[in-house]
Amino acid sequence: MDGDIDHVLFEDESMIRDYQAIGRTWFLKGKLRLIPTYGQHKGVKLIGTLDYATGSILCVEEERYDAEAFLRFLSTVLDVYPTGKIVMVLDNARIHHAKLLQPFFEVNSHRLELIFLPPYSPEFNLMEGVWKWLKETVIHNVFFRSVQKIVLAVREFLQDVQQRREEVIDRLCIRL
Repeated sequence: MDGDIDHVLFEDESMIRDYQAIGRTWFLKGKLRLIPTYGQHKGVKLIGTLDYATGSILCVEEERYDAEAFLRFLSTVLDVYPTGKIVMVLDNARIHHAKLLQPFFEVNSHRLELIFLPPYSPEFNLMEGVWKWLKETVIHNVFFRSVQKIVLAVREFLQDVQQRREEVIDRLCIRL
């Protein structure tokens, strides 16, 4: 890595689906709790980063996960962090290596460096903790009558945790 690092971001994608609603819960013995679902495989697709130092979470909604969506997200990251060197830690998803991204990386290599995690190691990506927290808080054991209601609940959660950055750091980041 060249020079000082000003921002360390952990990046990942997640889909909050309408059918993954069952989580740990209490219920009376012999009375199984049933959570309705549409089973239509709809939901909200998210791309996000967790800023290791500040606990800030940047998250965008996309229609699809592809190289164009990732490129838009990288541009957003540079807009949100207008100065300083950014190191982004991420997995090896195909969209992160697409040829479409090469011109962007060539122009922005002085500001943005990608660190790819080893395959099958989600435990090293702190953004995975954000997704787990979101799912536990928003969708586990809850039935939403529409995908739009899921979207609104996800947005509300993300706005809420943005106001609690110390809690984000305490929960997800290792203090040195």
